[in-house]
Amino acid sequence: MDQFSTDSVNALSADDFTGQRTGSRDSLLLTAQFRLTGDDKIAQVRVRNLSSGGLMAEYAAPVEIGTPVEIEVRGVGWVKGRIAWATDGRVGVAFDIEIDPMLARKPVGTGARSPQFARPPLARR
Repeated sequence: MDQFSTDSVNALSADDFTGQRTGSRDSLLLTAQFRLTGDDKIAQVRVRNLSSGGLMAEYAAPVEIGTPVEIEVRGVGWVKGRIAWATDGRVGVAFDIEIDPMLARKPVGTGARSPQFARPPLARR
């Protein structure tokens, strides 16, 4: 018996989804709050890449494709979306609306009330 499926639906890889993406992805590592829509239980996840239309995060619990979710992205706030794919402890989330992914990269701790250790160092001239 052939060990590889000839059925194109079952033979999809992560590369097959790249043609469906729009915009560029930003590789990063940040933590975010994640919950299934309608569930009060919040999980902390690690976001591995982020774009205006979605993200990839580490999430070990089983979840079905199409499940509505909400994720709190630093600098952006809570964003609604749906599970686009799930495999090996990772999930892809497609946002319901586009976001500005650069907001997640803005420095934190630059305000006058921020403690000194949280402020970025000043460059000397």
